[in-house]
Amino acid sequence: MAVSRYGRKKRLMGEINVVPYIDVMLVLLIIFMVTAPLLSTGVTVDLPDADAKPMENPDEEPFVVTVDADGRFYVNDDEEEVASDREIEIKARAVLERNPKLPFMVRGDGDASYQYVVQAMVLLQRAGVKSVGLITEPPES
Repeated sequence: MAVSRYGRKKRLMGEINVVPYIDVMLVLLIIFMVTAPLLSTGVTVDLPDADAKPMENPDEEPFVVTVDADGRFYVNDDEEEVASDREIEIKARAVLERNPKLPFMVRGDGDASYQYVVQAMVLLQRAGVKSVGLITEPPES
């Protein structure tokens, strides 16, 4: 034990002050709550309505090629347009090599030309993908 100048023994404090830790935790919680919705944005497309069966394994995030109404391609949730068709093939081939069972999907805008949707499917097929699904919205009741 420590002895003070006046000859009295000082008691050691064996407690941890957790108030600053709680303050930091609350600030981090607020930061994550504000930034989380901003990170999950992607390209907005108007999906066609169809009464289709949902995916069998919803836990696995598929590789998605998005086609907007103007025929531009996007990969997964990137907001940046794909520079070339070859880029889609390269990315799809790399993902396919790492995980051959991963689902590959095309998410086409309802107003997109059918030609662009088929072109996205062909690019995935050239990369070696055996099966390509189409993403739709359930119809309004």
